Amino acid sequence: MTERQAEPHLVSEAVGPAIPLSEAVAAIGLGAIALLITGLMPLLLGALVSEHRLSASGIGQTAMLELFSMGVTTALAGLWLPPERLKLIGAAATLWLVAADLATTQASGTGIFAVRFGAGMGDGILLWIGIAMIARTETPERWSAIFVTATTLVQMILAPILTSAVLPAFGASGGYVVLALVSASGFGFAVFVSPRYAPLVKPEGEGGLPPGRGWLALLATLVFVACFGAVGVYTQPIAQQIGLSAEVAGLAISASLLGQVIGGSSAAALAGRVHYLPVFAAGTLLFLGIWTVWALPVSASVFIVSDGLAGFLYMLMLPFLVPMAIEADPSRRAAMLSGAAQVLAGAAGPLASSFVVSDGNTHGALYLGAGLIVSGTVMMAGLHLLTLRERAHRQVAVAE
Repeated sequence: MTERQAEPHLVSEAVGPAIPLSEAVAAIGLGAIALLITGLMPLLLGALVSEHRLSASGIGQTAMLELFSMGVTTALAGLWLPPERLKLIGAAATLWLVAADLATTQASGTGIFAVRFGAGMGDGILLWIGIAMIARTETPERWSAIFVTATTLVQMILAPILTSAVLPAFGASGGYVVLALVSASGFGFAVFVSPRYAPLVKPEGEGGLPPGRGWLALLATLVFVACFGAVGVYTQPIAQQIGLSAEVAGLAISASLLGQVIGGSSAAALAGRVHYLPVFAAGTLLFLGIWTVWALPVSASVFIVSDGLAGFLYMLMLPFLVPMAIEADPSRRAAMLSGAAQVLAGAAGPLASSFVVSDGNTHGALYLGAGLIVSGTVMMAGLHLLTLRERAHRQVAVAE
């Protein structure tokens, strides 16, 4: 038994035959396209507000609708779709997404709600293809880290281009055209993606749904991740409330993306070496400090640096949600839905924030985020303690 296999808190087996590197990269590419909007949403929705095509409260509502659509689509695909004909499905979802991005250029008001809800459906199918591959690997946290880091690299490249060139010259519509052009690369990835994945093993007598412990892990995931959307989508209004410009907010978002790249790379290096709980506990304490700073009249440099640290912590923690779900549900059915839970959390966070902010005061988002991140961490700690207690009982039973 290897050192890795001796660690009970680490995943040690793959599902089905090894996936060739080219097919894994293609799946990661499709998933990255799906999540591309999450890092650019504050810029694009902020531009729509500046053009009076969307209200301030509409930021949270639009984000909620698109992410809710993405999460539900991913969940339904994970529960009911057999992992077959993935090349055709990937190409069709890419076409749908590109069409929705282009349609956004002609929308305003409630029309934006409808179009972005449709875009979330295409995103959800692409995300399912990527998550389904990750959930079947021996080191899902490493592949998850590679996945989110690749996504962030593209976001980090696009964010300053949108901020400095596209949005000032062509407005929000220009931003969505750029998004459509980048999304079109999904046609190329669909060519190389695996035609099918190995089916997950279901324990005898159980159906396709996760067991109770798996659902608790998904609930903890949803509560924990919701805090980031609750605060992150209001980065620009929070900066403006303490007297900083929209340009500073744009730089802060870019710094966050850079931090995410470093955080994702760090998570990949730590994969298979550390348990998820210390990572979440330390990250939670640091986030509470960062959001406290954001409630104060800090300088532009402090705001930008703190957002960069927030991005680092966010991406460091995110990949460890998959092994957390696998520990709670070794059948990996909950892990298959982890991506959907994270996306739904991204929808729930902005929606909840829309009820606690106003055009002149966005600090309610900070308080909400603090409550969510603490609650999620406590839930994950409770799940881990239950797992430890069950292992201790099994060891006693074997000894007897």
